[in-house]
Amino acid sequence: QVQLVESGGGLVQAGGSLRLSCAASGRTFSSYAMGWSRQAPGKERELVAFISWSGDSTHYADSVQGRFTISRDNAKNTVYLQMNSMEPEDTAVYYCSTTKTPYTRNWPGLYGMDYWGKGTLVTVSS
Repeated sequence: QVQLVESGGGLVQAGGSLRLSCAASGRTFSSYAMGWSRQAPGKERELVAFISWSGDSTHYADSVQGRFTISRDNAKNTVYLQMNSMEPEDTAVYYCSTTKTPYTRNWPGLYGMDYWGKGTLVTVSS
């Protein structure tokens, strides 16, 4: 059974940085693409960052391009989201996700992600 557990959320001032972590278990982590999504109050969930199973392909939403970086450590079964130059608009619950199909390389979109964590809250104060 695939389990994803996010951590690292909290309160940060605008312009600050935060790093989220997601620990995965239940299958061979290194064979599967990973993603981070977020959902702000009253808004739809959006996929903000994606990393391929091999780690050599990434994709970012326009809203975070140049500020957020996704990475993975296969030895630790963990995916990270480094968030810099944060803005109040980044306030949301952030979710880790992964695909059902192994060896995914290209951005599958929000509905291409099959398993989800419970989320971690990030609040950016102005």
